[in-house]
Amino acid sequence: VQLQASGGGLGQAGGSLRLSCAASGRTVSSYGISWFRQAPGRVREFVAGVRRSGGNTYYADSVKGRFTISRDNAKNTVDLQMNNLKPEDTAVYYCAATSAGWGTYDNQYRYWGQGTLVTVSS
Repeated sequence: VQLQASGGGLGQAGGSLRLSCAASGRTVSSYGISWFRQAPGRVREFVAGVRRSGGNTYYADSVKGRFTISRDNAKNTVDLQMNNLKPEDTAVYYCAATSAGWGTYDNQYRYWGQGTLVTVSS
């Protein structure tokens, strides 16, 4: 599967942005799909994920209640709606896919999109 992340840009604190991860080659329902992010000087971290089977969703504590991950099988996309943005959300965001169902460690994911930059101003 090939993944293409889009939707990044400049947002304001308290505002919203929506990221989209478009899959080609395979359907998104065949994989657990997660969003990770990497801020300058920091390690890449799990943000949100949707399980391959059942569609259960999971969130990092830092984004719980503000971000929503959703899978659209018809469009073959997995989106990340980011509300109430904070400056600490500034990072490059990556979508990733795993055949293993789901996980919070980036080494569990074989397929990665190219990343999209989100910058949140205060």
